[in-house]
Amino acid sequence: MIKDYFIEKIETAVQAAIDEKMLGQMSEYTKGTLVAEKPKNPDFGDFAVNVSSLARSARIAPPAIANAILEHIDFEDNEYSVIGGFINFKAGKSLLCGAVDEIFKKRENFGRPENISKEKILLEYISANPTGPFHIGHGRWAAMGSALANLLKFYGHEVYEEFYINDAGSQIQKLGNSLAIRIRQVLGEDVDFPTDEIERKNFYPGDYLIPVAKDFVKENAELFADAEKSPKTKVENIPLQKLCDYAKDYEEKVQRNLLDNFRVHFDNFYSELTLHNSGKVEQCVNKLKASGKIYQKDGADWFKSSDYGDDQDRVIKKADGSNTYLTADIAYHIDKLERGFDRLINIWGADHHGYVARVRASIEALGYDPDKLEVLLGQLVNLVINGNEVRMGKRKNMVTLEDLIDEVGVDATRFWMSMRNIDTTLDFDIELAKTKSDENPVFYVQYAHARACSILRNAVEEKIDTESGNTIPAPLSVKEFEELKNNYKQEDVLPTLDTARKLILKLEEFKSMIKMSAETRQVYTICRYVQELAAEFHSFYNANRVISEDKALMKSRLALVISVKQVLNNALDILAVTAPERM
Repeated sequence: MIKDYFIEKIETAVQAAIDEKMLGQMSEYTKGTLVAEKPKNPDFGDFAVNVSSLARSARIAPPAIANAILEHIDFEDNEYSVIGGFINFKAGKSLLCGAVDEIFKKRENFGRPENISKEKILLEYISANPTGPFHIGHGRWAAMGSALANLLKFYGHEVYEEFYINDAGSQIQKLGNSLAIRIRQVLGEDVDFPTDEIERKNFYPGDYLIPVAKDFVKENAELFADAEKSPKTKVENIPLQKLCDYAKDYEEKVQRNLLDNFRVHFDNFYSELTLHNSGKVEQCVNKLKASGKIYQKDGADWFKSSDYGDDQDRVIKKADGSNTYLTADIAYHIDKLERGFDRLINIWGADHHGYVARVRASIEALGYDPDKLEVLLGQLVNLVINGNEVRMGKRKNMVTLEDLIDEVGVDATRFWMSMRNIDTTLDFDIELAKTKSDENPVFYVQYAHARACSILRNAVEEKIDTESGNTIPAPLSVKEFEELKNNYKQEDVLPTLDTARKLILKLEEFKSMIKMSAETRQVYTICRYVQELAAEFHSFYNANRVISEDKALMKSRLALVISVKQVLNNALDILAVTAPERM
């Protein structure tokens, strides 16, 4: 990376200046102390390093430090200058040509580091009840989680994606009871859900169960054949567990089909119910008891989580003998570790903040490294229509993820859901997400890719003169174009360097952006980057005629267009957003 090249040059020169006692009283330097940043004034250079921090140990003025360092730098064809305590750097032809050359050589692998400490990662990013449609909060975790998985895979890690099904609680019985009412309605009975708020909480009154009821009646016609019995009696004769299982399986299929459409693909759907049935929950409780990490108080079993950084101890088995939610979570995370993963990454809602310390405490108490667990806490999504926020319920009169996708499309939904930091509340402007304008970020980026494709097509297509009707030969033959794509040489880009510096530097920045994004587990940075790259490309296109009679200049600019197309492809592929060739 050009920035790393600059820093390495500076740090080598610092050490050389120290060795020659040119930095005052400074006797040693720790690498990583100095940071390269973009100057506020681009005329100063591409990057700048402030060496003022070295004055404390050198005991000389920052400008003197900067000039002493500069004396030990081999400029090559790069430019260096000193302004105050800043050393400014402007990349020369070799670095800029090399940046484009690397894109052509690596293509779909451009941005992927060659040597990393590879990890086997389990990424859990949706934990949902199989009791109804996904709400838009699930959509944010789905988009960001799958993009993070793609990013970590691109970076070189082995990533296993898991969906945790919350199917072991009372919500499944509520689902079965709700289906029973909908079936009675389908059979013609005038019945509805309770109007009392307290009683109503024991049901899911959403209309989404109506088609489930219709399908159940159709598939189990023999259960409803007795004309003498009322709909209520017919339904009451059906075991509740049968209704629960049918509704749960139905909703799971709906959820999985939507995930497929949303380009989210899990390696495993892990059922909480199977965790309980396997005995693993009780095994974890017994292990904690055997290690002395459990005590009894008020008839309940308490875990000494405060010994491991939690703000208080936690109940894991209630006085009535039932387990708390935490108990299953402990068992689930121990199961993850026992499956041999080096790292566990969870995406949870911000309301689960207090759970992080509890789960980490249980991992440590059971003899595992708690630092293997990373939890990304995410804020919610606000839907905005015509400037007004849309209020949503979880199950009734809700705006579902499916509704949103139907309204704005998969690409816009995925991009918008990913384009803010996970710890920031996202305002999803539905009307803007639907527009075909530069104000819509996903359209702006996709249009840049489509524009690049259009330019490349025009380079090899014949044209018809509308006045004379004569055929105008293509600017480049297909053979010449293929030669440029497949046998690109660094000198091919030389004719356009003066006008393409900012675009080349932005293309080269993709590598450092990927590294930072993977290491910090962020994907919004990719959305921001592609918007910035699109802006640089549109600016370059508006200022420079790509297709021209100057063949050398045209080929050099086409090489940049090919590079832009490739880098946009690489980035959008991580986001699982399409890169259209025409718009």
